[in-house]
Amino acid sequence: MKNKFILFFLLSFSSVAQTPVLYPEAFLKIVQAYHPIAKQAGISVQKSEAQILQARAGFDPILSHYSTKKTFDGKNYYEYHAPELNIPTWYGIELRSGMENLRGSRTNPDQTLGETSYMGITVPLAKNLFIDQRRASLQQAKLMNKMALQEQRSILNDLFSDAMAAYWNWVKSVRVLKIVDQNLRIAEARVSFVKRSVELGERPAVDTVEATTQQQYFDNLYQAKWMEKENSRLALSVYLWQENNTPQELPLEVQPAEAKNEMAILVDLDLNLSSLLEKAYANHPDLSAYQYKIEGLNVEKKLKFQSLLPKLDVSYNALSKGLAPSLETRALFDNNYQYGIKFEMPLRLSKGRADYQLAKLKIQEESLNLAQKRQQIQVKINSYYNQVEALKKQIQTQEKALSNYQTLVKAEENRFAQGESSLFLINSRETKAMEAAEKLTELKAYLFKTIYALQASAGVLI
Repeated sequence: MKNKFILFFLLSFSSVAQTPVLYPEAFLKIVQAYHPIAKQAGISVQKSEAQILQARAGFDPILSHYSTKKTFDGKNYYEYHAPELNIPTWYGIELRSGMENLRGSRTNPDQTLGETSYMGITVPLAKNLFIDQRRASLQQAKLMNKMALQEQRSILNDLFSDAMAAYWNWVKSVRVLKIVDQNLRIAEARVSFVKRSVELGERPAVDTVEATTQQQYFDNLYQAKWMEKENSRLALSVYLWQENNTPQELPLEVQPAEAKNEMAILVDLDLNLSSLLEKAYANHPDLSAYQYKIEGLNVEKKLKFQSLLPKLDVSYNALSKGLAPSLETRALFDNNYQYGIKFEMPLRLSKGRADYQLAKLKIQEESLNLAQKRQQIQVKINSYYNQVEALKKQIQTQEKALSNYQTLVKAEENRFAQGESSLFLINSRETKAMEAAEKLTELKAYLFKTIYALQASAGVLI
C-alpha cells in the first residue's frame, strides 16, 4: 500500500490533507509512462530506427581480399593477391581502390605481372542513375520511421481516449455515491426524529413506517451505487501500471478532484469546430501515416520505373605500377588504364511494365483509403462536437431543474415543520431532488468523456 500511495502522491495534488487526489492530467502521465500498450508503441518506433540503420548498411564501405595460388609438378603456375576497398555513394556511383600482386609462369594475359594498384569508378548512365535499391531502401526506412511515429501517436491517442472514458466513469460513480450517501444520512436522521416525535405523541405511529421505508430505499440504493463505484475503480485500474510492468490497483482512499476545479481543465482544450478540423487535416496521426505510406509507395514506383530502362554502366580504372596508387593528373585514355561498358536491355519488358503498373495501382488504392479516412475523421469530429454542444445545453437545463427541486424540498420542509405537510411529500421531493442531482452528475461526466473523445477524434489528445 505504501508504494501505491507514493505513486499517486508524486503525480497528484491533494486538496484535503492526507487525501490523495487523482487529477486527469496526472492519470494520463501514468498511462503514457507505464501502460504496456504505450511501451509497445515506443518499441515499434525503436524497431523502425533500427531498420534505418539496417538500410544504411547498403552504403557501408566494403573491404575485401582475394588470394589464390597454384603449383603443379614443381611449377609455380600463379600466385595472386588482390585487396580492394569499395565505397558505394548516394548517387549510385561506386568508388574503388585496390592492389594486385601477381607472380607465376602461367597467368591470365588480362592480368599484369608484378605489383600494381588502381583507383576506379563505376557510373550508371541509365538504369539506377537517379534511384536504386539501396537508395530506395533507405528512403523507405526513413518513411517507415515517420509512419511508426504517427502510429505511436495514434495508439496513444486511442489509449488516452479509452483511459479518460474510464476515468470519468469513475468520477461519476464516486460523486453519485456521495449524493446517495448524503440522502441516506438525512433519512437516518429523520427516522430518529420521527421516532422521538411518535414517543412524545406529536406524530402518528404510521410516520415511523414512512420514514423507515425511505431510509431502506436509500440504503439499498447506496449499496447498488457502491458496487458501481467499485466496479468503475477496478475498470480504471486497468490503465494503471508500475515501472516494473506490474499492474497497479487504484487505492480505495484516492479521490477525484473537486467538481469546482473541472472547468479549469477546459481552458487548455480546443473546442472550436473549425480549428479542430483544420488541425485534424494537417496533423492527424492516421492521416499522416497514410501520407507517409503513399510517399513510400512513390519511392517504390520510382524504383520499379528503373526496370523499364536499359542498364548501361561505365567503369574506369586508373592503373599504377607498384602498390601505391598514383594521384598524378594525366589523360584518361593515354596510358595505364582499364575501362568497361556493360549494357543490358530486356526486349519485352513484361516484368518491368507489370511491376510499374502494380506500383501505381497501390498508390491509387492508398489514396482512396486516405480520402475515406479523412471523411471518417470529419464525420466523427462533427458528431462529437454536436454532442458536446447538446450536453452543454442539457446541463444548463438540468442545473435549473435541480435548483427548482431543491427549492421545493426546502419549502416542503418548512411546511412540514408547521404541520402543513407530510413525510410522504417530503420524501417524494427529496427523491426527485436526488435523482436530479444524479442526472446532473452523469451529464457532466458524459460531457467530459465526450470532450476528450472529441479531442481524440481530431488527433490532438496526445
